[in-house]
Amino acid sequence: MYDLIGDIHGHAEPLQRLLTELGYEADGEGVWRHPRRQVIFLGDFIDRGPAQLEVISIVRPMIENGAALAVMGNHEFNAIMYATRNPARPGQYLRVHSKDNWKQHEAFVRAVGGSLDSDVTEKQQELIDWFKTLPVYLELGGLRVVHACWHRPSLDALAVYLDDDQRFRENAWVDLGTKGTAAYEAAEVLLKGWEIPLPPGITFRDKDKKERDQIRTRWWERAQRGYRELAIVPADAIDRIPDSPIAADSLPGYDGDKLLFLGHYWLTGDPEPLTDHIACLDYSIASEDEKDATPGKLCAYRFDGEARLIKDNFVWVSG
Repeated sequence: MYDLIGDIHGHAEPLQRLLTELGYEADGEGVWRHPRRQVIFLGDFIDRGPAQLEVISIVRPMIENGAALAVMGNHEFNAIMYATRNPARPGQYLRVHSKDNWKQHEAFVRAVGGSLDSDVTEKQQELIDWFKTLPVYLELGGLRVVHACWHRPSLDALAVYLDDDQRFRENAWVDLGTKGTAAYEAAEVLLKGWEIPLPPGITFRDKDKKERDQIRTRWWERAQRGYRELAIVPADAIDRIPDSPIAADSLPGYDGDKLLFLGHYWLTGDPEPLTDHIACLDYSIASEDEKDATPGKLCAYRFDGEARLIKDNFVWVSG
């Protein structure tokens, strides 16, 4: 059976503690294994934390030696775009090297020997090539895994860009990195979540203090609710979100015929199911990098074939 692990963001020491708690041990070649179980990582291995390469040195051998599976997170996706030249704009990249984007990627780029003004380093390119081998989603017996949002129309829109293992084909990256294409919009949904615009004139600041006029949503909800109830925003921003109801049919919902595991959403508190069928395993381990932030958790869920999520199957360690 599977142990699903949420966003790690460069925090190797909590990852080692969590694997130990789950009964995994490093073998003679340094690969963390369990005699009867397999990990599924939910992406976002990099950015923010103090041990970028150390995390990859744990997860990559596990994946390459059959001890783990994984899906791509938005941070791996963004890192690929940040390192890929834009053929339509000579000298530029598919992800613009802006101040905000540099702030997000700085820990990773410096770890691979780069800087704001440097070209892609040899180590960076090696890891970018590995990130490209990560599938966008997994559909296994009894469960589904995607980083942010399971949305069938977006999966269908990307089908032509995916190989048989749900990995992006090499000829997909330009379309994926070009705003306005169907590929770009679909990848945004699957890897970054379902967002809706706030009413005109209303904005808030996200956890990186960037001003935004759209909110990430509890997209799996079907009942008519207000912006504030459906918003996934920092606690200190919630008062900026209006109580007014959103438009009907603004959220896609989830069909619920299999358990679904997500990362991405920077939750707080003690891990528990979002619904009977949906679990988010991102409990803000990287919040320990934020000044005055409450230490987060690195979270896992032990899946043993159940049809409904069990609260007692969540396992975590503190940052």
